[in-house]
Amino acid sequence: MVDKLVRILYVEDEPDIQMVARLALEALGGYTVAICSSGDEALQLAPGFQPQLFLLDVMMPGMNGPSTLKILRALPQFARTPVIFMTAKVQPGEVAGYKELGVIDVIPKPFNPMKLASRVQEIWERYHD
Repeated sequence: MVDKLVRILYVEDEPDIQMVARLALEALGGYTVAICSSGDEALQLAPGFQPQLFLLDVMMPGMNGPSTLKILRALPQFARTPVIFMTAKVQPGEVAGYKELGVIDVIPKPFNPMKLASRVQEIWERYHD
């Protein structure tokens, strides 16, 4: 039996995208979403929030998605927490590179807000198969 996905930590530096994603994930998916504007903020918030899934933007000022992922993976409680990247950089070579870093999937930006929650759920279930 797959654990029900409840807590998602979303790291995204664009306030407009944060707002749309939060609405999509909370209203349509029923998830509890914590939003961080940077990798640094995510590293501070994650231990207290205990997310079951990380959604990470790839391109952010300062610490980008891959760097954030690397630091999260170094923390024992997040060594195996699934991560999905959300990015406009979705050429096959780029996606292959992300998967080598250990992400379970990539959601292309711009994403469809009406389908974001179901897409996240589908990835979650496939990951736990």
